[in-house]
Amino acid sequence: MVVTAVYPGTFDPLTNGHMDLIRRSRRLCERIIVGVASNPKKKPWFTLQERVALIKAEIEHHGLSNVEVIGFEGLLVEFAKAQHASVLIRGMRAVSDFEFEFQLASMNRSLAPDVESVFLMPGESFSFISSTLVKEVARLKGDVERFVSPRVLKALKAKIQERNALPD
Repeated sequence: MVVTAVYPGTFDPLTNGHMDLIRRSRRLCERIIVGVASNPKKKPWFTLQERVALIKAEIEHHGLSNVEVIGFEGLLVEFAKAQHASVLIRGMRAVSDFEFEFQLASMNRSLAPDVESVFLMPGESFSFISSTLVKEVARLKGDVERFVSPRVLKALKAKIQERNALPD
């Protein structure tokens, strides 16, 4: 039986911490789907299509053949079921993530009892990285080179220029 996992998130932008979890998830499941959530509530900088394209390029660049990237809208568990996934991969960086992740896992289990949540902690060098922090540091002209790939860094700088060119 092939175990399929969905690693969901907004990935706005994809960080080295995300890539760490994608690589490590591959050791647990035969098929990994990076589920890129639309989630307009989070007001992403990158469109869904831009995020999917960036992640696909990174996956291809690293030769991760058993990883797919698919954008989705709606309930995560419905997306997981449509992909025939039995596992949800969730990253947990710190104790502060626990309460939210616990609630989310409980709700997901209630909605889809056959889909199991698995929590992975990123490597120590990635434990403090979040897309939100990366965007804020980059916006303030800080160096985020060690937190994202060169491809994502280039896209992030272009997005900041684009956002700065927009009228208030």
